[in-house]
Amino acid sequence: MRIAVGSDHAGYELKVNMTAYVRELGHAVVDVGTDNSEVSVDYPDYAAAVGVALHEDRADRGIVICGSGVGASVAANKLPGIRAGLCHDTYSAHQGVEHDEMNVLVMGARVIGLELARELVSVFIKAEFASEERYCRRLTKLRALEVKYSTRAKRLGKEEL
Repeated sequence: MRIAVGSDHAGYELKVNMTAYVRELGHAVVDVGTDNSEVSVDYPDYAAAVGVALHEDRADRGIVICGSGVGASVAANKLPGIRAGLCHDTYSAHQGVEHDEMNVLVMGARVIGLELARELVSVFIKAEFASEERYCRRLTKLRALEVKYSTRAKRLGKEEL
């Protein structure tokens, strides 16, 4: 599997560790930055870069890390087709994939430790979408919402939203 990984400055150290761990698990990494923790950068840029890597089929799933995970989660979910979940427990990390076809795992580097992050990444990567009718029905509804409201934003002249 190809995993796009990105973080802001607050998540950089955890990103370095998770990048190495993903490779240790035998997966390819698409590192979209940032490249250090010294320079303050904006989490939306890296959440978007992970999402774009999925859109461009350079990655199958993504991981985004910022200080709390909240901002990166909000930003990643602005991209059509991205289903990012902020997870700080293993149940949510695998259930998000199995029931919601989550394709981006978001973590807060200032909230969780290294070992929990490794567990989250491991279960996220191993999880597979359970294509039961009820989960497919819900995904269809999510996609319909995305189309309806992204079309409405364009119609109102608010493409930048």
